[in-house]
Amino acid sequence: MLEYQFVEVPIGKSKKSLQKAEASYREIIRSKAGEGWRLVQIFTPVGDGLLVPDHYEIIFEKNVTADSI
Repeated sequence: MLEYQFVEVPIGKSKKSLQKAEASYREIIRSKAGEGWRLVQIFTPVGDGLLVPDHYEIIFEKNVTADSI
């Protein structure tokens, strides 16, 4: 059985804030990998009539062991 975790990383409107978000999601991926999570997908959802996404959504998965249930 698989367990999923979803992490949001805010995206600003400036180039500097975009670079900060990029560095942030890279660090999150490295950290989660160290905890046994596997990266499934990164996407930028658009909703509520917005044309520009305001965050990255990062999806991780890992196997659920009998000990963690």
